[in-house]
Amino acid sequence: MQKSYSTEEKSLLIKVGQRIRQLRLKSGMSQEKLAFASDLDRTYVGSVERGERNISVINLNKISVALNIDSFELLKTAE
Repeated sequence: MQKSYSTEEKSLLIKVGQRIRQLRLKSGMSQEKLAFASDLDRTYVGSVERGERNISVINLNKISVALNIDSFELLKTAE
């Protein structure tokens, strides 16, 4: 069953996804390389970056480790 998110919640998912994409590109990684390094599926990483998924704390941590940054950096989004 698909969860319906409010406009504010959807906006937050998009902002976090954009931040992950920004940091991934800054590190010079493709989605595929990030997915492999974080032990996640490439399609999952893409859907997170597009704001289509409500990423878990565990998966945020996996991505931050793969990008060699602190987890909180992934949540620094523009207001």
